Amino acid sequence: MKAPPRATIREIPRGHSRKTFIDLEWTINRSDPNWVSPLRLSVQAALNPDKHPFHQRAEVAYFIAERGGEAVGRIAAIENRAHNEYHSDRVGFFGLFQCEDDQATAEMLFDAAGSWLKSRGLESIRGPLNFSTNEEVTSPGILIEGFETPPMIMMGHNPRYYGRLHDEAGFAKVKDVLALIMDRPEVVPERGVRVMDRLLARSGVAFRRLDLKNFRRDVNAIKEVYNAAWSRNWGFVPMADAEFEHLAKDFRPVVNPKLCLIAESGSEPVGFLLALPNLNEALRFLPSGRLLPFGWLMLLWHRNRIGSIRLMTVGFKPHLHRAGLGPLIYRHTWINAVEDGYLRGEASWVLEDNFEMIRGVERMGGKTYKRYRIYERRLLN
Repeated sequence: MKAPPRATIREIPRGHSRKTFIDLEWTINRSDPNWVSPLRLSVQAALNPDKHPFHQRAEVAYFIAERGGEAVGRIAAIENRAHNEYHSDRVGFFGLFQCEDDQATAEMLFDAAGSWLKSRGLESIRGPLNFSTNEEVTSPGILIEGFETPPMIMMGHNPRYYGRLHDEAGFAKVKDVLALIMDRPEVVPERGVRVMDRLLARSGVAFRRLDLKNFRRDVNAIKEVYNAAWSRNWGFVPMADAEFEHLAKDFRPVVNPKLCLIAESGSEPVGFLLALPNLNEALRFLPSGRLLPFGWLMLLWHRNRIGSIRLMTVGFKPHLHRAGLGPLIYRHTWINAVEDGYLRGEASWVLEDNFEMIRGVERMGGKTYKRYRIYERRLLN
């Protein structure tokens, strides 16, 4: 049988339509019953440098693979100046990877992204990141375990063969990130509750819910804690004010104040936990990703029937990292979640070596059920 012709790679010029690039995600994934379509408007906005503040501190090039006039693969090459300045690094990134099950096509995409990054003086290519560890396009990494269930809000899902495409292209694992599921949060025994309450009282820290009437004040409090709490984490880059404002604006329509807790010592914000209703339960009924003409009605209808949440991020200022407050804020969040009818939750994404958070979630009955892999390879001279 004659082999199909090789694909060709082209870069999408700045200012040209990215519709074919965007549409390819649906072409590759729509036959997978566990894939959840993102909202097209959100994807379009993320790729638009005039609408997404990430692009103020980065350069992105978009490449597409075509065969016989049909798109069969895509990749974005990313020079994240903020990352390299913060880490004194020379790492390039790739993201938004989609590809047919063809090793030659995948390697052509990786090589195109690598050549672009190398031309900018970068020494390695790491990913996929969409666009960075701070961004909300989708979670970092390639799903390598946990294909049996749909992803939760803003988490990724991909064909099983993606890991093989990376492995055979010479990429090596640089880090795994995990998703832990809590099908029904375990009730803490009464003795454990008393111990936790005493620990919280001794800490001088109190938890309160997000106040939507003072949303701007609380966003600023979370931003202050976030950049301090995560400063030592692998891959961390401080969020610029514009990025944080953009994220807060996107989250506000879906946030449940009872699932976003702020920890305070006196009047000083010292920690926070953010969980969101799992909007993917509703998005599964919008396979096209389009809100018009009637998609928005479907989304509103199913939004009120969501039964799960995603615990997205939790952190405390460095002087409280060993204060044991993680399990306490988890417990308070689950109490609020169960009151609102949520009986299932996911903690993600969690660095594989963040043992403190993993143990805290496991004490609530959680277990790892999805694993995502971030890869890297050197850009050879």
